[in-house]
Formats: sequence, C-alpha cells, structure tokens
Amino acid sequence: MSVGAFRPGFEELPRVVPIFPLPGVLLLPGGRLPLNIFEPRYLAMVRDALAGDRAIGMIQPREAAADVGAAKVYETGCLGRITAFSETDDGRYLITLTGLIRFDVARELPPMEGYRRVTAGYDRFRHDLEDGPGDGPGDRTADGADGAGGAAGAFDRARLLETLGCYFEAQGIEGDWKAIEEAGDAALVTWLAMLCPFAAPEKQALLEAMSLAERARAMTAIMEMAVHQPGGTGPAH
Repeated sequence: MSVGAFRPGFEELPRVVPIFPLPGVLLLPGGRLPLNIFEPRYLAMVRDALAGDRAIGMIQPREAAADVGAAKVYETGCLGRITAFSETDDGRYLITLTGLIRFDVARELPPMEGYRRVTAGYDRFRHDLEDGPGDGPGDRTADGADGAGGAAGAFDRARLLETLGCYFEAQGIEGDWKAIEEAGDAALVTWLAMLCPFAAPEKQALLEAMSLAERARAMTAIMEMAVHQPGGTGPAH
C-alpha cells in the first residue's frame, strides 16, 4: 500500500535502479535536489525514468576518474523520485529529485543506453519510509521529548547552530539565519547536509548515519574540525 499520493510503500520500491554517480552531491530522504541533465546517457536515463516509476538513485563515486560515471561507487546511495521536470530549447532536462529512501547496492547490472543500473536493497533503511523525512530510530519526537533511543537520540541544536555560524564565516557563506532558525530539526539537518560544501567522504558519512540525531552530531563534528583548521575562525563551543 502506498504512503501518500506519490510516495511508494516499501514493497513497491524498484529492485532495479538506474544510478547517477556525482562526486560531492548528496540526496537524503525528504530532500530535494535540482539537476541539470545534458549528457546523452543521462538524458536516456531520465527519459526511461519518466516513462516508468520516475526513480533514480543518486550515488557518489569512490575515486577520482576522467569519467566519474564509470568510476567505482560507494555501496550506499539514495533513491529519488522525479517530482519536477522541464525541457530546455538546447536539449537539456531540468529535473528535481525528491529523496525517498536510502539503498545498498547488491550488484551492478549491465548498462542500458550508456547509464548504469544496480539491484538495490532497502532493508537497512526501512525506517526512511516509516518515519518522517530525516528521522530515524531514537530521534526526538515532534514535541522535543526523547524517542525510543532516550538521550542517545537527542542532539544539541544550539551547538549545531553556533558551529554553523563559525563554519559559514570560515567558508565565506552568507546564511539565511531567519529561515535556518525557523526550520524544524529534520528539515534543518537534511538541508545543511545536502548543501554545505563537505568533502565526498564526509557527505557519505552523513548519508549513512542511521538517524537524524546521528547525522546532526556527525555534521557538527565535521564543521568543528573545519573551523579548527588553519584559516578557520577558531574554536566553536
């Protein structure tokens, strides 16, 4: 049974998933990722997705390569559904992927029209569909009380925001602080993890965090390390 008008139930998830390897690009459940598609193989991938279940898997290459689309990829990615689509006069597709659920790569299949496909396993991430976007076992409930994980499920939002201020200053980023402060925990953590210019291995660690709170704590640590590096703004307490 489907959850919501366009959100598939667990048993309806595709087992064969086309993948789009992009370094440093992160999609998380509940997140929205705009993409500019122009390579012939990915134009074919989008056409096929639009003709089917609209599903595409975002995944990061493990290594630098002349052709990142052919590089070895991490074992975990995120399944997205095309939720916005337009064509340009010069033959590109502009799409938005909305993250649904993370997946583990079981095996890679022969390519189709130049784009890669994998068989996907979702069992580890079933809670991506069962919980709200970005939530997970042990996260805080909407009223701020600890969930099933007790204190281990909470994260220090005030510390995250203070560290974020130092990180933005070090990176020369102007933040919309009104929007940041008004965002709910799940939206805030998902948005920051996707948009901040973290290195690919750091993005992958955030993707594989099993809960919202774990992701928030990992992101705080990443930013604290960044601002302690030479040229940073100093300690974030």
